[in-house]
Amino acid sequence: MHASLCGKEALKRSKIMKSLKDKISSNGIDYPFERVELRFSILNLLIMKKNKISFETRFWAGFVAGNPFEAFDAIFDFAHLDYYKQNLSQAVLHCYKTKVYKQDAPCNAFVFYTAIGTFLKVCYCLKGKDKKWKVKESSRSETVFHLSSLTKEEYDNPFLVLQSAFKERTLQQFEYFLSEITELSLSPYDLDADSDLTTPYIHLIKMLDAAELMKERGVERIKKNEQVEPSVE
Repeated sequence: MHASLCGKEALKRSKIMKSLKDKISSNGIDYPFERVELRFSILNLLIMKKNKISFETRFWAGFVAGNPFEAFDAIFDFAHLDYYKQNLSQAVLHCYKTKVYKQDAPCNAFVFYTAIGTFLKVCYCLKGKDKKWKVKESSRSETVFHLSSLTKEEYDNPFLVLQSAFKERTLQQFEYFLSEITELSLSPYDLDADSDLTTPYIHLIKMLDAAELMKERGVERIKKNEQVEPSVE
């Protein structure tokens, strides 16, 4: 499905480029088409930047996710919840050690960094979707020990976790936290963190648990007759 979408976009782009070249050639203008390609690419990039967040899934998932739900699925198709939580915890722990994290294969740290970077963008986009979307109710009575970071209220409505996290920290602050733990964990030197690592770490663990819950139960659009109008005091 994703490959076919990419193929359609490439075909559309090819047709537009051919049309541009034909128009330029018909006017007898000798114009370097490489510059047309460059300007066309820059224009596409500016339009994408203006209209939506780039989830940057191409680096680790192999395709470009067009919306937060598609990127969300890609994250958990790529790796299990335990992979993200364990790598995050180990990266933070290695910030306080001189031993380099992932010393045998530091490229894995970069893959983790890009995947979590996508995850943060997805959570930021989903935090305000609770007015139109809801997490489906559990079909069975269960005690989820691996999601113990969540309160009962958060377990019932995982969107609350995302809202709480981005009320405490901005997306840019979470991204800085991710960059900082990656730098410190890969450094052989005893360096001090420039910011608080504990608070964003706790929020990120909770967001991962909330996301796992959303994946297990699935989300569905809220019907109009189910939507609750905000109370006015």
